[in-house]
Amino acid sequence: MTSVLSHPNTITERTAGRRHYVMCRPEQFAVTYAINPWMDPAVPVDRDLAIRQWEALRAVYLRLGHRVDLLDPVPGLPDMVYTANGATVVGGVVLGARFRHAERAAEAAAHLAWFRVNGFAHVVEPEFVNEGEGDLLAVGELVLAGTGFRTEPRAHAEAGRVLGREIVPLELVDPRYYHLDTAVAVLDATTIAWLPEAFSAASQAVLRERFPDAVTASPQDAAFLGLNAVSDGRHVVLPAAARDLAAAVAERGFTPVPVEVSELLKGGGGPKCCTLEVRA
Repeated sequence: MTSVLSHPNTITERTAGRRHYVMCRPEQFAVTYAINPWMDPAVPVDRDLAIRQWEALRAVYLRLGHRVDLLDPVPGLPDMVYTANGATVVGGVVLGARFRHAERAAEAAAHLAWFRVNGFAHVVEPEFVNEGEGDLLAVGELVLAGTGFRTEPRAHAEAGRVLGREIVPLELVDPRYYHLDTAVAVLDATTIAWLPEAFSAASQAVLRERFPDAVTASPQDAAFLGLNAVSDGRHVVLPAAARDLAAAVAERGFTPVPVEVSELLKGGGGPKCCTLEVRA
């Protein structure tokens, strides 16, 4: 099924901006527990392949002219490759994460320590459960804030206070799309791609009102975590399997950049999960 556009659009010229990302090499990557529907400890994981796929993703960012800093992997924390979950950075302010599951809890301290060591003056340890950019997505002057499976609703108000942005709460209802960044891709300051079925009826209405020209992904592409994508305003780095979504964003003037992330998908993540954006 082909991804469709919410409204017909003429192709718009898109402009790439230089981005600053934090990534963590998957030297510890494994699936030894199951805290989302994608994880199955009975399915073998090829760590060497995961590392090659991660290295290829990092190389894409460097080729596009972006800055990539590295967070050191910590033994015993196999999900640290998914750096997007460890913080949200807007206007140089770092809101740390507080993970819902004990298996990932120690990742929060590793992220906070990295930002402090690297000279960020405003680093906030949160009171309530939030899983970083997994559920807090900056779109222009807004922050879309997911809840339903991981991040607490109380964390939304906290994020608004710390980051100084308008918060738009959204309820996720499909456990396969347990983080907002698996159901929404931010393409630029005014454009998103999304999967309506991942949201409650009320949240669907909010997103349709806020983004009437959003790109709508097919369920098939969403099932490859096609919406777990990274955009610099022009180039959209997304899973190679999400072919119809790639065609749909190309129709809007973006340049799709497909990458293979099949092994990283076994932990429930794609390009975006592996990429924490640092917004100065």
